[in-house]
Amino acid sequence: MTTNDYEIELQAERDYVTGLYARLDAERTRLKDKYDAALRAPVDKQDGGTLVERDAAVRGLAAQMDRLNVADHGLCFGRLDSIAGERSYIGRIGLLDEDHDYEPLLIDWRAPAARAFYVATAANPEGMRRRRQFHTLGRRILDFTDEVFVRPGERADDDTAFAGDSALLAAINAPRGEGMRDIVATIQAEQDEIIRLDHPGVLVIEGGPGTGKTVVALHRVAYLLYTHRKRMESHGVLVIGPNPAFLDYVGRVLPSLGETNVVFMTTGDLVPRLRVTAQDEPRAAQLKGSLKMLDVLAAAIADRQRLPETPLQIELSDVTVRIDAETAQWARQEARDSGRPHNEARAVFTEIVTYVLTERAIARIGRGWLTREDRQAWEDLRADLVEELRENPAFTAALNELWPILTPETLLSQLYSSTERLAAAGADPALYRADGTAWTVADVPLLDELVDLLGRDPAADRTAERQRKAEAAYAAGVLELMVAREDLMDDEDHLLAQDLLYAEDLAERFAERDNRDVAERAVADRDWTYGHVVVDEAQELSEMDWRVLFRRCPNRSFTVVGDLAQRRSVAGATSWDAMLAPYVPDRWVYRSLTVNYRTPAEIMDVAAALLAEFAPGVRPPESVRACGVRPWSRRVGVEDLPAAIDEFVREEAGRDGTSVVIGPPGVPGVRTPAQTKGLEFDAVLVVEPDRILADGQRGAAELYVALTRATQRLGVLHTAPLPEVLTGLDPLVEKEKQQLA
Repeated sequence: MTTNDYEIELQAERDYVTGLYARLDAERTRLKDKYDAALRAPVDKQDGGTLVERDAAVRGLAAQMDRLNVADHGLCFGRLDSIAGERSYIGRIGLLDEDHDYEPLLIDWRAPAARAFYVATAANPEGMRRRRQFHTLGRRILDFTDEVFVRPGERADDDTAFAGDSALLAAINAPRGEGMRDIVATIQAEQDEIIRLDHPGVLVIEGGPGTGKTVVALHRVAYLLYTHRKRMESHGVLVIGPNPAFLDYVGRVLPSLGETNVVFMTTGDLVPRLRVTAQDEPRAAQLKGSLKMLDVLAAAIADRQRLPETPLQIELSDVTVRIDAETAQWARQEARDSGRPHNEARAVFTEIVTYVLTERAIARIGRGWLTREDRQAWEDLRADLVEELRENPAFTAALNELWPILTPETLLSQLYSSTERLAAAGADPALYRADGTAWTVADVPLLDELVDLLGRDPAADRTAERQRKAEAAYAAGVLELMVAREDLMDDEDHLLAQDLLYAEDLAERFAERDNRDVAERAVADRDWTYGHVVVDEAQELSEMDWRVLFRRCPNRSFTVVGDLAQRRSVAGATSWDAMLAPYVPDRWVYRSLTVNYRTPAEIMDVAAALLAEFAPGVRPPESVRACGVRPWSRRVGVEDLPAAIDEFVREEAGRDGTSVVIGPPGVPGVRTPAQTKGLEFDAVLVVEPDRILADGQRGAAELYVALTRATQRLGVLHTAPLPEVLTGLDPLVEKEKQQLA
């Protein structure tokens, strides 16, 4: 292809893509008109149903417009030419030609017809002759490259064609921004296979640093929403990440692919209205993360179901009765045998105690005149006594002492802050802390577990229901009064303005509406169940964490992402089967990613030496590229360390891309390895590696994380001798440092 031929071809592609954008704009305008019409649609204020229907239509149209809006950048990124001579354009969304039997003008990247764009090779061309990839800026194609699928020994009919990964290399060599980018235009074959895997259960994706496992998991969510939208969209998707910074970093990927019904959380956010980030010491975290805590929690609840040491006196108007240990023991056993959660079983406990006390009271009050044959008198007296007990403060106090209503927060905080209660529950003394409500991330699954173990407070539920009914009755009464006043108004007024406004407000109370989108409702509802769950850095989750997540997704549809070699949590996974088998013994599959797209070979060589030391059985991922810059180390005095860090920050501020300083806790101005998990930066400075390594196996995993965050440049500053495992770094003396700068 001559230069002139290339320019002609480039202009033809630009014209085609311009036509696609014209159709996109037309479709967007059509949906906007429908959206505006839906907003203006009349609503019967007496009928909540029409209002709900209107809101549903508005939300649906808004979601469709969102999916079109994301296509403004990179609408079409490639073309496939088949051996038969057919052309297919591949892009972020699908567009059809309605005037010509809905012929596809642009194929959605998730559609089966687009698969060859990602997996075709010269050895297995999938019926394709050519793959063309566009380099775009906004709505304009800047240039394109062709890959012609020829076997060894064959010659391409196009001198500009190549067999390589120029688009991929351009993407991974580009400077990093503040957020993770989608890879929709550069998905590789091993990634595409995982993205399109239609497994109904749990999929585990394991890969070393830089293999793209996170972004593959997010693209898989987009694919599943495309293929199973009706089933999944109404429930939404939950994405669990290791820290808020990671969630901010990856949070743009799915919206960039047109998917918004997604909730992003850490495990510290899983209980509504709690946002927990504090961490336990390793020993406490290990204890709290173990399934043995189920026995501790059950025992802690049982410990609060007490028997009186001495009989509790209850003074009634005509007689004094008492709750003794025998009565309480019978009631307690009946309540436990009911199988109800603790708070709900209190009704059984109360019923048995009430029965015993009324029997005793009737026997004493009716002695000499009341017989059991006089059933009506007996029942009348019992009813009076039951009502008197219900309103008796001493009886209520006794119930609260023997079978208290408990909240998860109350039970757990009182457990932690009492050595006696910990001992009674069979808990390790290491769980003791004076401030029982200083929640940590490891407490969140325990609090969630207690929601089910304790159950709801029936009395509070009855109060809320009575309040709701009272508000509805009040609204109905006021509206009825307004209707009755119509004859007092002249024909032109009908209703006074203030009456109309107030009546509309009251009428809305009759319809139980929820205008929040799926993500907003899911975040606020502890009992919400998701259509799919993505768990990133899954090796860090404890056994108790997994219980919470499987409660959130009863259909067991998960994408689990992790790397066992990077595990730092003592409560985390040592094998995937050990964590998943209790929930999906025969419904989980494993896939691995082996190619490192992020970390250049020069840096990965250093990290691989460390990996071989602390995880000799793990094979490091193979880097797809080299950057030509050797990672360096430099020893400085303790007093010079802050200035050396500042110097790195200043130098990197003058370059494109992002940078970070990673070190052990306590070093001013640095992030810990845990705070950078899952993130990537153009340049990384690791400070005091010996102090990171001092934490044994956990420290080695953290240093491995720190070393593999860089995409271009890595430096190490140290005040103590460099750990022997890092001798692959190039020592940087002052003269060389000045030349490098």
